Amino acid sequence: MTEKLGITLSGGPTALLELGGVRLLTDPTFDPPGDHSIGQRVLVKTEDSVLTEDVVGVVDAVLLSHDEHPDNLDDRGRDYLRTVPLTLITPSGAKRLGGTARGLEPWEETQVGPLTVTAVPALHGPEGAEQLAGDVTGFVLSGESLPTVYVSGDNASVDLVREIASRFSVDVAVLFAGAARTKLFDGAPLTLTSANAAEAAKVLGSAKVVPLHFRGWQHFSEGPDVLRKEFESAGLADRLVLLEPGERAEV
Repeated sequence: MTEKLGITLSGGPTALLELGGVRLLTDPTFDPPGDHSIGQRVLVKTEDSVLTEDVVGVVDAVLLSHDEHPDNLDDRGRDYLRTVPLTLITPSGAKRLGGTARGLEPWEETQVGPLTVTAVPALHGPEGAEQLAGDVTGFVLSGESLPTVYVSGDNASVDLVREIASRFSVDVAVLFAGAARTKLFDGAPLTLTSANAAEAAKVLGSAKVVPLHFRGWQHFSEGPDVLRKEFESAGLADRLVLLEPGERAEV
């Protein structure tokens, strides 16, 4: 394996991934800061997305953990999906989105250029969260002479990370962290806490970890300082790749 993953953080859960000549975008959010209503709740975006639609340009596919929450797919993100050739998401999400969306069941594979994209399970909150938080998915990217990349999506379960690690030898883990909390489930975290992100890194072995989903929205309760502290406490500081919005790294 000689090639590395190129990753540029836009903000929130949105990042541009470049691997094997393929360009992928995670959970598109392009709206300016402000309020986003979701049922009886309001999610507040606090930072601009650095990468605009024009800056991102053409991608081969969007990897969308789910479509039901504006911090993963906002209004401009929905418009952007109409310009891309393929959006990979859960089967229920594909039915809602239509167009070029393709739903993948857990462990189902598809090809995007030289990449094999495998949908992997995710849990958006505590056990039983699907009833209220909806179905979500993560992804594993793999290919000949390429690093194997795990993109967690909005997952709060380290047990599911263990299941994924039992099937794949992951080189780079793009973990949605931030310990997102709302009134759902009495404020239980809907994504990985910083401590659980560090635990996931242990589970994944030698994988480098690039967090997303830890800044840019008010309900993300743990930011970069907490992530850095937990990885240092776990003796994993050398595995953490903590990007600033707009920053690109090769890992």
